[in-house]
Amino acid sequence: MRTTSGPSDRVVIVGAGLGGLSAALRLAGAGREVTVLEREDVPGGRAGLLEDRGWSFDTGPTVLTMPDLIADALDCVGEKLEDWLELLPVEPLYRATYADGSVLDVHGSVDAMADEIERVCGPAEAAGYRRYVEFVSTLYHYEMREFIDRNIDSPFSLVSPTLGRLAAIGAFRKLAPKVEQYLKDPRTQKVLSFQAMYAGLSPHDALALYAVIAYMDSVAGVFFPRGGMHAVPRALAGAAEKHGVQFRYGTTATKVELRGRRAVAVHTSAGERIECDAVVLNPDLPVAHRDLLGSTPPTLRRLRYSPSCAVLLVGSSARYDGLVHHNISFGHEWKQVFDEIIDRGELMSDPSYLVTRPTASDPSLAPDGRESYYVLFPTPNLSAPIDWRSEGPRYRDRMVATLESRGLTGFGDAIEVEHLTTPLDWQQRGMERGAPFAAAHTFFQTGPFRPRNTWGENVVFAGSGTLPGVGVPMVLVSGRLAAERITGPDRSYRSRAWR
Repeated sequence: MRTTSGPSDRVVIVGAGLGGLSAALRLAGAGREVTVLEREDVPGGRAGLLEDRGWSFDTGPTVLTMPDLIADALDCVGEKLEDWLELLPVEPLYRATYADGSVLDVHGSVDAMADEIERVCGPAEAAGYRRYVEFVSTLYHYEMREFIDRNIDSPFSLVSPTLGRLAAIGAFRKLAPKVEQYLKDPRTQKVLSFQAMYAGLSPHDALALYAVIAYMDSVAGVFFPRGGMHAVPRALAGAAEKHGVQFRYGTTATKVELRGRRAVAVHTSAGERIECDAVVLNPDLPVAHRDLLGSTPPTLRRLRYSPSCAVLLVGSSARYDGLVHHNISFGHEWKQVFDEIIDRGELMSDPSYLVTRPTASDPSLAPDGRESYYVLFPTPNLSAPIDWRSEGPRYRDRMVATLESRGLTGFGDAIEVEHLTTPLDWQQRGMERGAPFAAAHTFFQTGPFRPRNTWGENVVFAGSGTLPGVGVPMVLVSGRLAAERITGPDRSYRSRAWR
């Protein structure tokens, strides 16, 4: 595995997102002197916090899986997860509603999920689900160890018996047909393949490899931190600071000073020059190249990006008994949704969307007697010719109307606080093409073909734009991979992770 060259005693990390925080803990645990520069006044990056009139809103990810990755990052400095976070199991994991009026709850227990599928779809579908769980569990254990949980320098490093095993079980076939091999009901097919959208692809185009995203959700379980998702970066930053990491909030990095291909300092908008032996860049990778390193390699100019989304954060006086913590509403159309968003760059004509109700798990996130809603509609990214300055208010009204037409009566009238985020806003927050899910996981943007997490002699990247990819678990892993580029492989991690 390639590592940075020269001394690495002093490391500057740009960005206190989850990837940067994961790297900071591991570097501090390895004895490095670490300084984190964060332009906002709080840690978190995309896992941000917005407070308004007694409501506390998470502005980014809302689904937390694989908390062992958080525990491992804390363990690097001798801290225990339970001393920093209270994680509440979310049950059911999701509630899926369909255009025909049927409802399917997704459970973390395989037995409970099989019983639910049998109740809604019949015993044959439940038996197919059990076989599917066997497939994704095998896929996960092969893929996590060899393809996700390691630094990759060359496609040739992946040539191993595991590659043959993955091919043998169909990991390199298309996801939708692979799911259909086990599940025949369109309802179960949808709820166990919609996660491909996170990877920037239709289930009909994504590789079956990405069934591991559904594994992380529907088999490994979903959790919610008391205090909201923003409690995760607060905990990681607090533990890092306790163990000597220096945080400089409200500090914007403007460039990495280079001598040839070696970083020697990071400059800030306040005119400071902070010397370093190595740098970890946590901003969106193409943005970090352009704005901090001063150039964009040709390979990055050709990247294909994931879809974006419009998010409506709502403080409301209305409570809907049919809503659990995470709720997915599927329209009549399915393949057409992906064709419109990804292929044609159009807004969904028959939307499928997510409504998260954080107050279902933690009522303290809203004033007494009030509720909090996080409404996410997938949209094209900014490569599509949509003027979000004018479309934003119209689309907000369309989102509300869709919610009301699908059972959330009076949703608009009950709104007391609201904040809309469009692809244009995501871009202004530092995400290329306004795509919060970063570069799409096409075959040639995955694994050894994804933008590398190293540049020059001593610059390393963390975050969803590099290895291993998109999602909270993957970003936490990216921080460890970045740290190992500086310190060398953490052999003890393997024993902790696979005990």
